Amino acid sequence: MVRLSSIVVTLNFLTFLLSIPIISAGIWLAVREKSDCEYFLRWPVICLGVFLMFVSLVGFIAACFRVKWLLCLYLLVMFFLIVLLLCFTIVAFVVTNKGAGHSVEKNGYKEYRLGDYSKWLQKQVEKSSNWNKIRSCIQDSKVCNNVTGESQKKLSAIQSGCCKPPTACGFHYDNVTHWNQHTGMKASKDSDCKIWSNDENKLCYDCNSCRAGVVASVKDDWQNIALVDVVVLIALVVVYSIGCCALKNDERVYDRFGRKGYP
Repeated sequence: MVRLSSIVVTLNFLTFLLSIPIISAGIWLAVREKSDCEYFLRWPVICLGVFLMFVSLVGFIAACFRVKWLLCLYLLVMFFLIVLLLCFTIVAFVVTNKGAGHSVEKNGYKEYRLGDYSKWLQKQVEKSSNWNKIRSCIQDSKVCNNVTGESQKKLSAIQSGCCKPPTACGFHYDNVTHWNQHTGMKASKDSDCKIWSNDENKLCYDCNSCRAGVVASVKDDWQNIALVDVVVLIALVVVYSIGCCALKNDERVYDRFGRKGYP
């Protein structure tokens, strides 16, 4: 019969390996162009991966060397990690269950409205302290430099919201740095129409459509991360359950034979 201690060692080694792609995903989110501007997304992923790696190492050492007090500490930390991950996953699904882009006829790209998304995400990009950093990042990353008349059918959410005026404003594309409003076009009620500027340092960086584009990008990434969290959560519950069984078996052996150790 395979010893439970061996199973715990093996499973913790697997969760240790699992933490590596999680940390890698967090680093990838941190270094890729658009996510440099998503400050409230990248660090939770990296912290989760590092925490999971640490807990796995503790569990591995506890099971390998049969240190009972360390196994108890490991199970306690694992319990809080499961609760924390469960809460994060639920919140991620709740705050991303609303909102989607609206296809623009004939143009092929989508436009985004801030009011379509959850209140919590709206508040995050409406805070001046957050938005000033995000705005500066979008401007410095020069994501709008690649927006041309031919490339507009492949615009990202951030490019669609920040690099051009909303379609409802009635502007038409002249060149990379200039949009003109159609003559005779009635003024739109959209406040973004007045905010738009052909100045490369302004464009629509302060528009609600730009904030909506950032939120849409965050929403997609959070949903992908939440799906990964579900898989990790299931794995942690399995490891935690087996760890509890190993501890109970250890206590049973101690009571029966007057010695410590796993069966």
